[in-house]
Amino acid sequence: MTERCPALFVAAPASGQGKTTVTAALARLHARQGRRVRVFKCGPDFLDPQIHAVASGAPVYNLDLGMCGEQDAAWRLHAAAREADLILVEGVMGLYDGGPSGADIAQRFGIPVMAVIDASAMAQTFGAVAYGLAHYRPGLPFSGVLANRVGSARHADMLRAALPDGMRWYGAVPREAGAALPERHLGLLQAAEIADLAERLDRMADALAATGAGELPPPVDFAPVAAPAPAPLLAGRTVAVARDAAYGFIYPANLDTLTALGARLAFFSPLAGERLPECDAVWLPGGYPELHGERLAANTGFWTDLRAHVDAGKPLLAECGGMMSLFDAVVDKAGVTHAFGGLLPGRAVMQPRLAALGMQEAELPEGRLTGHTFHYSKTETALAPLCRAQRPDGGEGEAIYRRGRLTASYVHFYFPSAPEVAARLLTN
Repeated sequence: MTERCPALFVAAPASGQGKTTVTAALARLHARQGRRVRVFKCGPDFLDPQIHAVASGAPVYNLDLGMCGEQDAAWRLHAAAREADLILVEGVMGLYDGGPSGADIAQRFGIPVMAVIDASAMAQTFGAVAYGLAHYRPGLPFSGVLANRVGSARHADMLRAALPDGMRWYGAVPREAGAALPERHLGLLQAAEIADLAERLDRMADALAATGAGELPPPVDFAPVAAPAPAPLLAGRTVAVARDAAYGFIYPANLDTLTALGARLAFFSPLAGERLPECDAVWLPGGYPELHGERLAANTGFWTDLRAHVDAGKPLLAECGGMMSLFDAVVDKAGVTHAFGGLLPGRAVMQPRLAALGMQEAELPEGRLTGHTFHYSKTETALAPLCRAQRPDGGEGEAIYRRGRLTASYVHFYFPSAPEVAARLLTN
């Protein structure tokens, strides 16, 4: 049956406007009031969802009409509406950026849009930006705007007066550097790395409590869509999953998919010096191995275990930072070389600028999987790839390497896009 739940799509005219901080603060504000909040993040993002999970107290899933698909988004929203008092969806980049864009998701599911606009360097032009966002696409359920990084009460009054008639004013959030979320080259720091994250979220939640943003938005109808039920292709198998500050880029939906396939998940931390647990397959996700080169290189027992695992013909899936770790060496941003796994010949070298970004689709011997790529390193290897992923425009994507049952690439795969393919990748 159709489920009704208050919902809000938090957007912005561009990246860097503060929508992640505002979304997390909204989640925190309503969760503090005893409401069950479910947050979603548009696009293939690993970092913002970690922040939102802390703020809301619940796992955060990605919505992307390209990588994840419309059906995936529809059943997840319906399931959330069945149990939540509030659904928040954070957009990606600017409201209309990309194809599909955040606006496509908001319009497809009828979720009202609140635009967060950094007003720190504007006055009446705030109204023009708000008008453009609201009217660029006819039929978009645009609700109103929140002014961020406002200098004073007088500044807020000017901004509000500049809005078109009938546009909702969600309020103004003052500048407060102490509430800003710290970043590094791939985006925000991981949630576990921000020691005072709870305090930052509470300060922003307190600021939002004094605005109209603290009120529940109107309910949205979410049509019934059944959740997928994959065959238990991994029943009786243990999949070891690296999970720590070096290997933290994990979609919760991927873990759910492995569990739905029947796998038992065994989490471990190479960064903490742990050895590889007893398992049938290994998933080494992406993350920041280059930031922890010395400690990871020192865990020689783990690399010995991993080499023995692969030599025994057991499956290993390594993505982005996980793949980097399998080369003979990783060269960090300071130019320091760290000896790593030695399962693939060559090295991964950090670059000063972004090396690749975008959606990918891979046609593997096991089948087709979608995903995305986002990295600041390049590989130097004589190893010939098994195949290459493809970009949505048909252009050549990332190299995918294969050694026995080892599969490695820069692509972060989205397992729900083809659960049976993910199962085959982790099967002998």
